[in-house]
Amino acid sequence: MKTPYAAKNPSVSAPRPSFRAIRIPTTAASPDWTTIASAVTAPAASDPSPEEAVRLPTDAEAYGPGQSAMANDTIWTEADLEDLRREFSDIYGGRTVLVTGADGFMGSHLTEALVALGANVHAFVRATSSGALNNIGHLRRELKVHFADLTDKTSVDYLVRELRDVPDKPYVFHLGAQAHVGESWHRPYETVMANTIGTLNLLQSVLDAGIELEKFDTAGTSEEYGNVRDDVADHHTFDDAGALILHERSPINPKSIYATAKVAADFLTMNYYDAFGLPGVVTRMFNNYGPRQNPRYVTGTIITQALSRPEIELGALDPLRDFCFCTDGVRGHLTVAAHGKPGDVYVYGQGENISMADWADLIIRTGIEHGLWPDDRRIVTVEGRKRPGSSDVMALRVGHEKLTRETGWQPNVSWEEGVLRTVRWYAENRDRWIGRVDWLPTGAPQLAGS
Repeated sequence: MKTPYAAKNPSVSAPRPSFRAIRIPTTAASPDWTTIASAVTAPAASDPSPEEAVRLPTDAEAYGPGQSAMANDTIWTEADLEDLRREFSDIYGGRTVLVTGADGFMGSHLTEALVALGANVHAFVRATSSGALNNIGHLRRELKVHFADLTDKTSVDYLVRELRDVPDKPYVFHLGAQAHVGESWHRPYETVMANTIGTLNLLQSVLDAGIELEKFDTAGTSEEYGNVRDDVADHHTFDDAGALILHERSPINPKSIYATAKVAADFLTMNYYDAFGLPGVVTRMFNNYGPRQNPRYVTGTIITQALSRPEIELGALDPLRDFCFCTDGVRGHLTVAAHGKPGDVYVYGQGENISMADWADLIIRTGIEHGLWPDDRRIVTVEGRKRPGSSDVMALRVGHEKLTRETGWQPNVSWEEGVLRTVRWYAENRDRWIGRVDWLPTGAPQLAGS
């Protein structure tokens, strides 16, 4: 029986005071700055609570009638949310939850789900000079945003200490990472610092603060499995047709800096469970895709190029991937954090795979059938888009029987439905991705239809 780690680790010094930010409007509409300034500077008749110390301007004051800080582009339908509430509201309703990477692709969808479930969400967002929120701005009044940096232990300490005074045991969903496989070769130090050292910083900060958690969910990746090595092939599972199936105990063989950094993060999570009883679980996700994903990932680059020009440049077309829609991915995180056993690993995904060539064909056909681009789109293989050397992973397909057996989790969204929802989002939100693609030349490009 492990001694609770909170009992073995004294609290650190008191946290610094918490300050609330005043949002600066960025639209042409001018707010009543006299009213806003008065709210900031006027002396209080008595000592106010931290939440009353500064009155944030309403969206109407700051942006004009009927305007808000950010359009709500949530993918959660009312039916989706009702299903989530039936399954998870008793678990997460009213509970304290910290989400790292909360403004990213999967992190933002998870954050939206937790807010809808009534959780008290602390959103860990990477601090930048702009201070912009790209995906959760519409939730700004329903959660607490912490601008910090996983690679800076001091900033992580300040954030984590704020969780010491909450009335319950928090959940932590650790999704913050440099998550692009190809770019890990160009940004290797950033990748290792964010994914490995960042995880270490967060785990150690929780330990140093003496906080007892409900669960600490570290987001792993299917890329950790890499390719089958001949000397351990007998430890792998294959179906009757000889196709590889990957599960929790399959041998790992990371083939990129990203995957290696994630393996280290997974093992650090397990180390802190074994040594200190910190209740960590690892969720290895298989190729999540959907709205808000970085357009430099394969699904986004296919769609954004198809929306803009006839030729779609891709790398290797033979590798097989197991694509899982983001809402099913969120349900996987929620399920593992709620029901997973501390110290254990869980995998999930669609349970079937598809080649890059066929995935691109499905996306192109979907856009044509729904009138989102003409029927002249074609794939062109570009050597510069391939992974270096022999580092590509040739086949990924999950066997999620363990998670299904223990919790009943199953993917709900078909590829056809998921691809259509994703294509429509990119088509309707060009301003959200056009500045982030990697296929535009330098200069001032003229896009088709622009």
